Amino acid sequence: DHRVVQEIKPDAKVDVTQAMAVPDGWIGVDIGPRTELLFADKIKGSKTIFWNGPVGIFETPAFASGSVTVANAMAQATRAGATTILGGGDTLSVLKTAKVKSENISHCSTGGGASLEFVEGKQLPGLVALSQK
Repeated sequence: DHRVVQEIKPDAKVDVTQAMAVPDGWIGVDIGPRTELLFADKIKGSKTIFWNGPVGIFETPAFASGSVTVANAMAQATRAGATTILGGGDTLSVLKTAKVKSENISHCSTGGGASLEFVEGKQLPGLVALSQK
């Protein structure tokens, strides 16, 4: 499920749809409540979690619930002994919105795209330069 609106504005009427696709005339703005529970449950049961990118337009409070839920689940997983890794400046901004301290996450990186490239096994110019010295 996901949350949808007809117009992106702070006071937009938010609906939840169970459809796989965003209905015509609507805009997807966040994951829905069932998906939040599913994500939180999967995070809770994991030993290592890598999160890169908010799951909704978290800058607008009405569309932030999914990202806040994921941030809180990540912090809970860290406290339970999981290794949690956040990549990207927007993802780190979600922590502030969710009132989750970065100390409650194993590792935070502002390098979202670079983090993904690193995980993909690509050579990053900065790391290549450091390894040559």
